[in-house]
Amino acid sequence: MSATPPDTGRPDPGPGGPTAPVIRPAARLIGKTLVLRNAGPDDAPFIFALRTDPEKARYLSPVSPHLEDQRDWLARYQTGTGQAYFIIEHGGQAIGTIRLYDAQGDSFCWGSWILTDARPRQAAVESILMVFIYAIDHLGFRRTHFDVRAANARAIAFYDRIGGTRTGISGEDILYELTPRALAHARIELADFLPGGLRIES
Repeated sequence: MSATPPDTGRPDPGPGGPTAPVIRPAARLIGKTLVLRNAGPDDAPFIFALRTDPEKARYLSPVSPHLEDQRDWLARYQTGTGQAYFIIEHGGQAIGTIRLYDAQGDSFCWGSWILTDARPRQAAVESILMVFIYAIDHLGFRRTHFDVRAANARAIAFYDRIGGTRTGISGEDILYELTPRALAHARIELADFLPGGLRIES
């Protein structure tokens, strides 16, 4: 009798060949200094406060001005598929959010990325690297696509530095892609932010 193959979190290619990877949440992603915890309805007040802060959310799409709408969205997210929405924690305290969504073949999109003023200095890069590693090594994606507000000069400079390719413009946004080669380069360049790798709790 053959042994049961390990659960890698990736879709089973089956007899018909490989299938497209699927975005699914994990209970927790544990990095060097941060924990990314799967979001739930109880996180609605924290997320709502971030998303309705004019300064913090100036580069994000607007949300409903009603807290209950945020709570309802999170309740639907808990039973839905195709995305992973994380609360970024440092020392047990919530300091931000980040989300994976919009799978297109072997590419994933990420966004809803916002951090409080209480974040440690390394939180931005470490949280990005954590979702990259989760999507690539655990879920099986090979590339990522995302958009950045053209006014967000600091973010644009960072994505250009790590090898992002500009693929178009949509309204106020610049569209980007990180190819497999660019992602591999970014992981090497940013390795000091996650020297022990990523631990995943399902």
